[in-house]
Amino acid sequence: MRVLLVEDDEMLGEVVRNGLTQYGYTVDWVKDGQSAQQALMSEGDTFDIVVLDIGLPRKSGLEVLKIVRSKNIATPVVVLTARETIEDRVKGLDAGADDYIVKPFDLDELCARMRALQRRTTSRAAPQIVHENITIDPAAHTVTLNDQDIKLSRREFVLLLKLIENAGRVLSREHLTSSLYGWGDEIDSNALEVHIHNLRKKFGGHLIRTIRGVGYMVDKPK
Repeated sequence: MRVLLVEDDEMLGEVVRNGLTQYGYTVDWVKDGQSAQQALMSEGDTFDIVVLDIGLPRKSGLEVLKIVRSKNIATPVVVLTARETIEDRVKGLDAGADDYIVKPFDLDELCARMRALQRRTTSRAAPQIVHENITIDPAAHTVTLNDQDIKLSRREFVLLLKLIENAGRVLSREHLTSSLYGWGDEIDSNALEVHIHNLRKKFGGHLIRTIRGVGYMVDKPK
């Protein structure tokens, strides 16, 4: 999952970015509202979720929310707020937030809320994802094949999850690559193909289909 973190507090931002990275997320971090708006306007469809502080320099989180929602950018947003009044929470939700969490917060709770938002976004009720004989547990970061644990790297896990969550849809190479790598990451020209090859070795060559000239897809279960 690729996350846009918008937080101007250096200490908190470092903690959240490092924590989310350890959980397996790809995190891009900006520190003001104007930069957040620019990132979402240009790359909104490549982020799976936004973690957005309200009190930001240059432009408030609420302003950013209202603008990007007016442009029909539907990326799920969790608002971070130090304000505990019901009125402030209502303002955030009415501006387009999907959930909120009050500072100080526990990183485990933030991750749980993010996973819940992803389930709603993909119309999935169960916490685990089952695709034929493959079971993915996003919370535990585990994958089984025929009830046998399969060891995956962080990016292999993200790639498998992205493809299976979108079973039946062709995902472009650009979209998949952007899900795996953040702005500062070095990317080899064949990096995506290497990850696809590794997944095919572990789950069988039939799982992931190459759609020439477009990208890759996993078929819907029969």
